Amino acid sequence: MNQQYPSALLEKAVGEFAKLPGIGRKTAMRLVLHLLRQSTESVEAFSNAMVTLKHEVKYCKVCHNISDTDICRICSNPSRDASTVCVVENIRDVMAVENTQQYKGLYHVLGGVISPMDGIGPSDLQIDSLVERVRSGAVKEVILALSSTMEGDTTNFFIYRKLSGFDVKLTVIARGISIGDELEYTDEVTLGRSIVNRVAFTGTI
Repeated sequence: MNQQYPSALLEKAVGEFAKLPGIGRKTAMRLVLHLLRQSTESVEAFSNAMVTLKHEVKYCKVCHNISDTDICRICSNPSRDASTVCVVENIRDVMAVENTQQYKGLYHVLGGVISPMDGIGPSDLQIDSLVERVRSGAVKEVILALSSTMEGDTTNFFIYRKLSGFDVKLTVIARGISIGDELEYTDEVTLGRSIVNRVAFTGTI
């Protein structure tokens, strides 16, 4: 049975919120009604923050992390270990690893993993730019910190093949993380130990 809305404007707003991942129409309705109860200034601040983010956010030219500047704060931090690069799937994973406070190197955000079922191939990811970073000679270790899923393992193997001709140590986070788990949902202690206890990657899936 279709939901009946007292206002076409309300229905449109609910429809927009329902497009967000993990947001059903009931949750969307609660969010919209919550915003309606707020002051005009609060709603405008919320709206302006989203518009400003979309128009002004940058992606780091080095690691592809979200940034306010051309080079993110992590890559431009001289105290970070520039010889170690941790390869992650997305920006949320950078935040997850940073929250462990166990890693002091740099990152490389792929922007996804290889997934033929979803139409995502190697050329859709930031793999070539990773190869160029390794080619420069400054990187001594690449840590593969992708989720322990079939897609993550496939991407690990592809990167392993692409970097096999370079003099670089290739490691993978220890499997304290259960098979099939997404990195961003792993607790900080387990993720931190997995980074610290990383092992050499042998090219097997």
